[in-house]
Amino acid sequence: MHSSERRIATSVLVIGTGGAGLRAAIELAERGVGVLAVGKRPKADAHTSLAAGGINAALATMDPEDTWQQHAADTLKESYLLANPETVRIVTEGAARGIDDLQRYGMPFAREQDGRISQRFFGAHTYRRTAYAGDYTGLEIQRTLINRAAQLDVPILDSVYITRLLVRDNAVYGAYGFDVTDGSRYVIHADAVILAAGGHTRIWRRTSSRRDENTGDSFRLAVLAGCRIRDPELVQFHPSGLISPENAAGTLVSEAARGEGGILRNQLGERFMSRYDPERMELSTRDRVALAAYTEIKEGRGTPDGGVWLDVSHLPRETIMTRLPRVYQTLLELQMLDITKQPIEIAPTAHYSMGGVWVRPEDHGTGVDGLYAIGEAASGLHGANRLGGNSLIELLVFGRIVGQAAAEHSAGLEAQRRSAEALGAARAEVDDLLAADGPENVRSLQRTLRDIMTEHAGVVRDESGLLKGVAELTALEARIGDVGVHPDIAGFQDLAHAFDLKSAALAARATIETALERRETRGCHNRSDYPELDPALRVNFVWSGPGSVEREDIPPIPAEIAALMREVSSAGKLVE
Repeated sequence: MHSSERRIATSVLVIGTGGAGLRAAIELAERGVGVLAVGKRPKADAHTSLAAGGINAALATMDPEDTWQQHAADTLKESYLLANPETVRIVTEGAARGIDDLQRYGMPFAREQDGRISQRFFGAHTYRRTAYAGDYTGLEIQRTLINRAAQLDVPILDSVYITRLLVRDNAVYGAYGFDVTDGSRYVIHADAVILAAGGHTRIWRRTSSRRDENTGDSFRLAVLAGCRIRDPELVQFHPSGLISPENAAGTLVSEAARGEGGILRNQLGERFMSRYDPERMELSTRDRVALAAYTEIKEGRGTPDGGVWLDVSHLPRETIMTRLPRVYQTLLELQMLDITKQPIEIAPTAHYSMGGVWVRPEDHGTGVDGLYAIGEAASGLHGANRLGGNSLIELLVFGRIVGQAAAEHSAGLEAQRRSAEALGAARAEVDDLLAADGPENVRSLQRTLRDIMTEHAGVVRDESGLLKGVAELTALEARIGDVGVHPDIAGFQDLAHAFDLKSAALAARATIETALERRETRGCHNRSDYPELDPALRVNFVWSGPGSVEREDIPPIPAEIAALMREVSSAGKLVE
């Protein structure tokens, strides 16, 4: 063992300190169960804090006819029938309680004059059911959860990078990692582990994730522990990411901008959504708006920098300042652009992993005893198109449920099985990387990977491109074995990036291999060589390692929910 190894024991370890991880940790602490939360980046700056639009629950504060059943129907319809109906029921039925929890913790929701929570339209919802706080809802939720965790004295380690889960006989018993600042190692023993380390959208060039988050860490940790990944090919491209400046490419312009009446135009000044969804126009679903923008750009009607225009300048200044304060501020800071007077140049950007670690609907168990996955790390709720506002409520509902499940798992354990072999392998992996002195640069390999994914597995895909992607990825994987890792005075970031790269490569392979198998166009997944939706492919694809993709049937939708679903049309979805 290393002299600098710190050993910690806790009942439940939570990996990831965004909304999902914190909500689970809070549940455990409120139940009096020992918990430790660790994150590789500061908790106040978790990805959840970027969520702008709002959080969904059929509270019926604005539209009294709304019900959780209708919310479930909208979610299933928008998933292009790939969401798990049981997962959807649990989230939509438990949503109001999730909002109550947030209120109990002190969340400052926007309210009507009579005190009820305001709700707005968001994406393809039948009714107004998105609660919000300005256009920085995620930031307020994250702050609220951090405050509640502090009240409960939840221990949080902010700069610990988990490199391996420790597993013996298909049961998890902890994790191994290192401190990003000083390189000291951690062996954390736990009865149960909750994986809440986000998705894999950072493996594309333009993405709404920041530099070192959502690199597919959850995928790699899970697969090495014996779990499987479901639907990694189903990645939501958000219609409106900034193009410049380069260092902020992909930064989101909230969909609230379209929700409040923003208009999309191409370089010719045409309001192009009339070609793709004349009824809903800019209020169409994410996949359609992203595909429409992509098609306009691809066919040569884009802006000089390869985007389209989003214009809110016709809206009253007061509307912009009260409803879109963060968009206004961001554009002023990044581009010296005044959105009350000028349009914003945007393009589709990789935004959300709708697939993720395979989990059971009822408790988000992964099939490895004591190991759970939640939030963007998990799968089952979104199918082939996520409804805006559903991800934030998912964190609260499953954070609570999984906290409870992990508490019960811990209480029921008679003994913790450990393994010197598993620990030795985790330790050796870090040692080997630290000793790596090859010619390859980690950062440049990361860029190469992002280029491969953007080029061959972006908004629109086809077989020849995906096969090229596989070949280039295989070449890249060989080069990863020759990296040089050089910790310096600033800390062990280089080691962290090397692990990010390993995770990204695994996530990229899972994505491309499942994208090849999904020979149809459905929701976010556009195959120009298979432009139609194929009813026979109403299945989830489950990836358990290179070359291993299986189909999984989806349970039937309950009749009461099916009755509330309107037809999913594939009109306006054709690509080229």
